[in-house]
Parts: sequence; structure tokens; C-alpha cells
Amino acid sequence: MSDPDTANWAQAWPYPRPDQPPVARPGEAEHTVSVWLLPKFSMLTLFCLLEPLRVANRFGRTLFAWQLLSSDGQAVVASNGVRIDVDGALGDAGDREMLMAISSYEAEATVTAADRAALRQVAAHGGRVGGLDTAPFILARAGLLDQQRVALHWESVPAFREEFPHIAISPARFEFADRRLTGSGGAAGIDMMLQWIEYDYGPALANAVGRQLVHQRVSEEDALQSQHRLDRLPRAVVRALAIMEAHLGQALAIPEICRLVGQSQRQLTRLFVGHFGETPKQCYLGMRLDLARRILADSRCRVTEAALATGFSNMTHFSRAYQARFGERPSRTGERGMA
Repeated sequence: MSDPDTANWAQAWPYPRPDQPPVARPGEAEHTVSVWLLPKFSMLTLFCLLEPLRVANRFGRTLFAWQLLSSDGQAVVASNGVRIDVDGALGDAGDREMLMAISSYEAEATVTAADRAALRQVAAHGGRVGGLDTAPFILARAGLLDQQRVALHWESVPAFREEFPHIAISPARFEFADRRLTGSGGAAGIDMMLQWIEYDYGPALANAVGRQLVHQRVSEEDALQSQHRLDRLPRAVVRALAIMEAHLGQALAIPEICRLVGQSQRQLTRLFVGHFGETPKQCYLGMRLDLARRILADSRCRVTEAALATGFSNMTHFSRAYQARFGERPSRTGERGMA
């Protein structure tokens, strides 16, 4: 039985639409998102921000285009070591409808006064300005988050609260105000973009895009239930899981995770086996492989790109571990994603 939302939308804009061209240029779409990449940014966050927009375009007319920017117009290296070419510099002339900053480690290390001025200029001309992961620090230091509720990565909350006690921190995964957008990074970017799609084009398209991405939108009730389940786990386990999730794209050694948690490896292993029936290493590997599978199924990424995005540098190890967990080669999953 067909979904009525999808059916109604398809009548207006037939799906699937051939991807010709596969990516629209700024000016060819109804909306253009400018993405400012900071050195050591999270590749996962970038994927999650852009993929809902790409999929939305497949349902009909060209709704979204995007361009990648850096401070100086030169390529940027992500936290997983992948070098990404960009389309221009942050300070290039021209109004920007939406400017999203993505940073992770050392968010402010390369930001200049000119960069902050460029952010303020976009805001002054009525553009939407947002930041994901640790980028809300950059926006706050530019004076753009006063009187706003801010969502950011959980590891950054204590430092943000200390530096900006007057700014309210939201427990939500993202905040989408009229002209300010902030989020915790990672998969929160998918929900943020689905919210934008729903604001401008209605829930039918947003829900259809979510289904195409095999992504279940998280409600506030679901988030509270998830938090309740976490509350039942030992603090050391919750902390370890959060560290693992924050480093899916750049895998940490288990001893390093134990050091950050403040537990011996023997004690942390005992806790994980007692609650999950597997060691921290097995749990961490499974989380990274699950993410790789979602990337391959939901996008047109190559197997090597999915492996690098989830912290695997040895393709043989990745392929064997993937097949052991899912019963198929990663290339097979990728073929379905391409289809």
C-alpha cells in the first residue's frame, strides 16, 4: 500500500528524477547553502548536512544547491585526513542565503577577525547563519548567538557554558530558529535539514526524504526515552559510548578511551560485557561498521570513502569486518545505494 504523503508529492513532482546534472550550481536552485569548512572538520557532519538536500532534489525540481568554502579558498583537511577541495573563500563577494560552519577539533585555531566579520556581514544582510559540532563557539565569539538557544556537541557544553554564561544551552540535538541554526553535529545535520525541508515544502517531502535516507526522525519523546535508557547505565559506560560516537571517523585506541573515561581497561571491559555481552573493542567496531553501512546505503560514496569516513585505513580489514557483520561485501551495499 503506497504512503499517501509520498503519493501526493509524486503526483506533483515525479520520483525518481534523473540526476542530470547530479549537483546543481549556485543560482540554478531555489536555495543555496554555503558550507564553511574549518580544518579538522567532521566528514560525517558534512555528509549528514548535504545528503538530505541532494535527495530532496530527486523528487522534482531543483530545490537545493551548495558550495564549499574555506577561509582562504584552499583545500581543507578533515579530521580523518581526507583533503577536500572547495569552491571559494569565505570572504568572497556576494550575498549568502545560508552559511553553515562545520568544525570539530580546534575550532578557533585558524579563525580570524576577517572571518568573524564575514559571518556578521551575512547576518546583517538577512542570511541564515549556523554552526555544527563545535562551530557555535565561532558564532558566539562573533556575537551572533545572543538571545538564542544553542545546541552543540556534548563535549563542548561545559566550556561553552563557562565562556558564555548568558547564552542558553539547549538539550536538543539541534536548534532551528528563523535566522540562527546550531546543532551537535553528526546525524543531527540530517534532522536539521529535514526540518528546513518541512518548513519550506511541507512534511510530505521531508518524510519522503527521510525514508529515502532510511533515517528515522527523532522526536523529543524518543530523545527523552533514549536519555532514560542511558541513565540506567554506569556513568563510565555512558561516557565511553559518547566518546566512541564522537570519534567514529577517527578511531581511538581502546586504552586511550579508557584513559579519557578514567577506568582501567579490565574494569571497562567487565562493564561492557555485563551490559552488552561484548567488549568495548567489539562495540566500537560495530558502531563504526553500522555507520559505514548507512553511508553506503544512503549515498553515492565509494567503498573507500565510506571506510575512511569511519576510521578504517586498511581496506582488507574493513571488507572482512564488514562482511562478517552484515553477510555481504561493502561493494554490494554500495551498489544498492547507487541504484
